[in-house]
Amino acid sequence: VQLQASGGGLVQAGGSLRLSCAASGRTSTDLTMAWFRQAPGKERDFVAAVTWYAGSLYYADSVKGRFIISKNNAKTTAYLQMNSLKPDDTAVYFCAGRHGSLQSESFLYNFWGQGTQVTVSS
Repeated sequence: VQLQASGGGLVQAGGSLRLSCAASGRTSTDLTMAWFRQAPGKERDFVAAVTWYAGSLYYADSVKGRFIISKNNAKTTAYLQMNSLKPDDTAVYFCAGRHGSLQSESFLYNFWGQGTQVTVSS
């Protein structure tokens, strides 16, 4: 599976951005798509995940109620709608995929897209 992320940018605190992750290749029904983020000098953290078939969702506590992960099966694309952004959300965001259930550990994901920078100014 190949992943192509897009949609990052600079936004003021309280604003919104939407990230996209287009998948190609073996996008079977057992695919789980996720977003992770990594701030400078910090570890890569889980943000949200969605299963391709059932649409089950899983969010990190830090983004619950602000971020929404979704998918468009016809376009084999996953999205991350980020609302009420805070300076602490500033990071490089990565989309990831795995064949299997929802997981929050990055080492369990086999496929990675390139990162996209999200910067939130105060």
